Amino acid sequence: MTIIIDCGDIYLRELRIEDLDEYYELTTQPGVLEFLPDWKSTKEQRLDWLVNWEIPANREFLQSVPTIDGNKLKLGIILKETGEFIGCCATFMRDQLPFPNREISYLISKHYRNRGYTTKAVHGLINYLFEKTNLETLNAIALTNNVSSNKVIEKTGFTYVNTINIENEQYYHYVLNRKQFDR
Repeated sequence: MTIIIDCGDIYLRELRIEDLDEYYELTTQPGVLEFLPDWKSTKEQRLDWLVNWEIPANREFLQSVPTIDGNKLKLGIILKETGEFIGCCATFMRDQLPFPNREISYLISKHYRNRGYTTKAVHGLINYLFEKTNLETLNAIALTNNVSSNKVIEKTGFTYVNTINIENEQYYHYVLNRKQFDR
């Protein structure tokens, strides 16, 4: 089973080994490392994670639909016009969040920010999750100083819940229920 989610001028698809160069370059960009410092890696580490963790996790997720339990899914954001890998959109369980603790997250190249692609990708993944799985509630978090990320979360229908501390960092915490989601 494979997955492709059409989001207009972009689409979401499973990660591939062929994405390594663009994926690695994306994860080394200053804006990414500023908000996701734990993503810092060597190209060899990124390849190892892609081959041994991310691609197998995607397969497990897709095989478990509609009952996704604790499985993780990370999809590439692909620009339709060029086929370029421009970001990632993911869902996974975050232990630091209250139950139900499934989170949605995203990452976009500095070359493609402020064009609406991230919002389209997040909306596309949310729609997939609420249509194809038994999921009832999604969480999103963003550092309080990450203005762009907080805007994406708000534009995709999440409701602010509170500010939480995770590993000595302050995050805005949002929730979206299936019943609230406007397809």
